[in-house]
Amino acid sequence: MRKTDRREIIRSIAGLGMASTVVGPLISALDQTPKSSTESRISHFEIIPTRLEYYEPVREAMIRSFSLQNRYQSDYKPIIVKIFTDDGLMGICNAMISNQESIRAILKSMVGHSPWEYLHDDSLKGILVAIYDLAGQAAGLPVCRLFSQQPKKRICQTWWSQCYPPELMAQEAKRGESLGYKVHKVKARPWEDVIEQAAAICEVVQSDFRIWVDANAWWGSVGRTIDLCEKLSQFNNYFAIESPIARPGILGYQALKNNIPLQISEHMAEDPMPYITGGLLDSFVVGGPIGRTFVQRALMAEVTKIPLWVEHSIEDGINQVFQAHQAAAFPGVQYTISITHILQNDLVNEPFQMDNGFYTVPTAPGLGIHLDEDAIDKYRTG
Repeated sequence: MRKTDRREIIRSIAGLGMASTVVGPLISALDQTPKSSTESRISHFEIIPTRLEYYEPVREAMIRSFSLQNRYQSDYKPIIVKIFTDDGLMGICNAMISNQESIRAILKSMVGHSPWEYLHDDSLKGILVAIYDLAGQAAGLPVCRLFSQQPKKRICQTWWSQCYPPELMAQEAKRGESLGYKVHKVKARPWEDVIEQAAAICEVVQSDFRIWVDANAWWGSVGRTIDLCEKLSQFNNYFAIESPIARPGILGYQALKNNIPLQISEHMAEDPMPYITGGLLDSFVVGGPIGRTFVQRALMAEVTKIPLWVEHSIEDGINQVFQAHQAAAFPGVQYTISITHILQNDLVNEPFQMDNGFYTVPTAPGLGIHLDEDAIDKYRTG
């Protein structure tokens, strides 16, 4: 197979239609990369299915809450992937694809190709994280520097709770605060009283511990949303509501505008412009994709000044750190969200340590973290 040279790599990146703020750092990375590394090829891969049950204190409440949402789930099953190159590098990720055969087919098609060919390829889903890891290692740069020449050193990671009974909700909020978190996303559902939850949490946390409620459209109506937001605003820790009514709900959000005392956030729709031009939201919540689409969304957030709350990589420590790298690279990202703390293990050696509300992004080449091979062996299922 003919090897792709640097000029072709640069042209392919520019052909993605990315803004110069993204293309520039990637070209700079290529310029700093030894020629042998840009000519390296993916040689082989390893697929490692794992199973992580819930952290014991929340296990029963997690299963109950999901079952009441007609979701019968007692664990998460990250499929970890290692991608190797012929010059000795290894990139890691959670594939974020549930079918192992689909993962295997994608990876087989990549063998013999340069990792640089796949930058920003949304179709790879979580496998793209390993590509960025390889590219960063080859360039001698942390992943955040592949997106920005001057990334932030720290990002604001958010604690997360499913809809627990008030006492457990307070216990988990206190745990998050004791670990250095300053922002908490909590789920609201009709089988628990959101006001009782708020009272329990605010009884045990400090005044600077900020909380937003994710209703996932369970509040239904504009009137009910206004009523609950007025009540929640009496608790000084509460600052925002996410997805109170069903999407797209443009008319509903128009009715909520300027009529509730909390910030309003919603998942980004296929066409976010009605929300933007109407000034209906204070932020957008975004999940996947994590490549080109994410870059476009992050640049849009920077231009419109409507920040992103990002939750595209939630189940494991590998992709959680990748999410932090992206947040560091783009000023439009305000918060990142993950759930590793409610699982038995995050599968990486380096602890995700918070300091007064912030996580310091690794500066080593690539993701800057390593798999905990003992944990991988313990939780692997095949």
